[in-house]
Amino acid sequence: MNNTTESMSASTQFCLNGNCPARGQVGEGTIVSHGKQRPRFRCTCCGHTPSARSGMLFEGLRKPADLIVIVVTLLAYGCPAQAIVKAFVLDQRTVTRWQERAGKHCEQVHQALVVQLQFDLL
Repeated sequence: MNNTTESMSASTQFCLNGNCPARGQVGEGTIVSHGKQRPRFRCTCCGHTPSARSGMLFEGLRKPADLIVIVVTLLAYGCPAQAIVKAFVLDQRTVTRWQERAGKHCEQVHQALVVQLQFDLL
């Protein structure tokens, strides 16, 4: 697994700065790629430079996103954490933190997409 699989397409990004007039505007050309070693974006309106992982489950984590997705998927399907620890040579606390982060992130996505937008799920 390698880190280079993360998307660096600025056309699908938007500014996360709450005070920016371009916040939430996707594909308007206000976000440009900024940095290759540590993938980042830069807002041309406010100068905010978030990581490519900002606002995601992966924010602040150093392991490849592919590995995190595999681990969280295995946990979701009931795979014992001890088996994941042995198979991927990870620390038990790391796996537990990723599971907690994934749960919190899912709650945030649910809040933003279902509760706030009041989708009718029936």
